[in-house]
Amino acid sequence: MTRVVVDAGICGFSTTVEATRTVKRRVSVVVGSDCEAVAEMNGQLQDMDWLEALGPPQNSAVWDCACQYLKHPCCPVPIGILKAIEVELDLALPKDVVIHFEKLEQSPQSDE
Repeated sequence: MTRVVVDAGICGFSTTVEATRTVKRRVSVVVGSDCEAVAEMNGQLQDMDWLEALGPPQNSAVWDCACQYLKHPCCPVPIGILKAIEVELDLALPKDVVIHFEKLEQSPQSDE
């Protein structure tokens, strides 16, 4: 089993994703979250073929589920789910993903 914890940021919600290989290239995902919308995804991503999970976004069961349940388009949870699946199926090594904001000096805005 591969476990990923996603700290979604300003919303303050934390999500735990557990991806478990069921057979050679199939995986099931358990999602636990303080976020009601994310929690509703639990049980929807069971026994998926790796291509069903990791295929192009328009064909991905993960993205389809996210579009059905999530209300915020910038929620990082779907990426956490996909990364957990990749690692569980030995398609990637476990490495943290970070989005880091840097405060830059702003120039005055013009009216043009």
